[in-house]
Amino acid sequence: MGTGLEIRPFREKDLAALNDYCLPLEQAIYTSLPLKVIEDFRRDKYNLPKMIWLNDDLVGCFALYTDKEGNQYTRNENAILLKSFSLDSRHQKKGLAFEALKKLPELITREHPDKNEIILTVHHTNVPAINLYVKAGFVDKGNRFTGEAGEEWVFHYVLE
Repeated sequence: MGTGLEIRPFREKDLAALNDYCLPLEQAIYTSLPLKVIEDFRRDKYNLPKMIWLNDDLVGCFALYTDKEGNQYTRNENAILLKSFSLDSRHQKKGLAFEALKKLPELITREHPDKNEIILTVHHTNVPAINLYVKAGFVDKGNRFTGEAGEEWVFHYVLE
């Protein structure tokens, strides 16, 4: 791949780019918009927003939730929760989401060495996201969760 994709923590100067972030309505129903991710971060120290940059363009956003008490999807206290993963619509269909997901294990191992698993949930009707997560190595172990918008599937990625 080698596209120059960089994942880094949110910085206040990222707000201008976040205000210009595009996410189609049919995708926005499945995830929090980046500005909401930042708003949550300001209220919860365990919610760590990450920005996905390609050169000088903000192409994506997600959050890592690190509080073991708040992870309702697993009994593994050393799991980290991946939340609100999205890519700006102008940068979709280029393999960038897959590349970002493939960078996650190394990033999490480096920044959170106590974590041994990544957990995420995806709405059962979000087939493109399900296919992406499976392609990136996440495993559906059959765990289901009833969320606000219906059934969520819980995916796991064991960190080596």
